[in-house]
Amino acid sequence: MIIHFSNQELTYTGQELRPHFLFSHFDLKGSGICAFIGPCHVKTEHLVDWEDRKQGDFIKAKLMLHFLSEFFCMSLKEAVLLQRLFIAKIAEKLNFSKSSSHMIIRSGNDLFINERKLSVSIVTSSPVSQLLHIGVNLDPEGAPVSAIGLFELGLSISQLKERFIPEILEDFAKEFEGASFACTKVRPVI
Repeated sequence: MIIHFSNQELTYTGQELRPHFLFSHFDLKGSGICAFIGPCHVKTEHLVDWEDRKQGDFIKAKLMLHFLSEFFCMSLKEAVLLQRLFIAKIAEKLNFSKSSSHMIIRSGNDLFINERKLSVSIVTSSPVSQLLHIGVNLDPEGAPVSAIGLFELGLSISQLKERFIPEILEDFAKEFEGASFACTKVRPVI
């Protein structure tokens, strides 16, 4: 599992959720995850969730922490399970953080604090891979729903860059590699 944090600010529009974006934009080859900070503005026509698209929804926030992943040689269901594991790891990290006294609740692939939405997330398939985007609000200004961001919880950009982002990327990579290793060490039952 390749992990990378880019200091380049990038607006997430939904069009980045495509095969080989990590390779073409960040030179990451193979299954991996890249984190970056930037605004979010996904227009209705770029949503991949059919329910949201049919309702004319959109996604917008002044600033988000984005995680963009591409996984090769796996099914859509496996990618959805990885999405939920990653969301759970983010909630776990924030709930045990000394910088926040708020309880983050995970519901499916979303995170909430007191019914205010903290994150957005989607998984989809491409012809060659499974694609994942997770956006965690930093400043949710412009969001079409009641939302909260990490700045309101007291986290700063420097705290995110120095500790939170590297730790969450490392934790997820360890989970992924640990699951892969677990598949290799069991005795088959006949």
